[in-house]
Amino acid sequence: MAAPEETSPPWRTTIIVSSSLQNHDTHRMLSSQQHRIRFSDSVESGAFIFPLSGTAFLLVDPQDLPERLEESGLIERIKKFTRVHRNSFLLLYAPFNGKRELEILSGIQCRFFGSNLRILPVRNNAEIVKGMLTIAKATSKPHVDSIRDRMSLAQAHIIESSRVWEMLRDIL
Repeated sequence: MAAPEETSPPWRTTIIVSSSLQNHDTHRMLSSQQHRIRFSDSVESGAFIFPLSGTAFLLVDPQDLPERLEESGLIERIKKFTRVHRNSFLLLYAPFNGKRELEILSGIQCRFFGSNLRILPVRNNAEIVKGMLTIAKATSKPHVDSIRDRMSLAQAHIIESSRVWEMLRDIL
């Protein structure tokens, strides 16, 4: 007989959302999962901020950009976003991987290579919400502590059962 799975209460958090996203489907999806949404005019347009995990996400839709990326002001927006938010993610909304979307992705990757910006290409609103919540949950307390503890246990187990470590112990 299988052991019953542990059920923990659903994870809920407070999210500061740009007022520009008030009518966006992601807001409705987050609200339906009973996360606390706080709208703000003082955060970057298109931003989602998870204060408890210290992560911030900037949603960019290439369809909203002019033909030339340099003329869009997007690079400056991203620079400002990464200066303000240490743990920053760019959600590049590209339901179709057309030539233009790939050029924009490539341009942003080249420009911000080596920075603290991570880029998540997303195809739909469900991927946006799932990606944000997965990252925010994994980086928030107490989940980050739990993950760190499990990683330490796994590392200790690997070291204990490693033939290389056994040989080293025998040599010393």
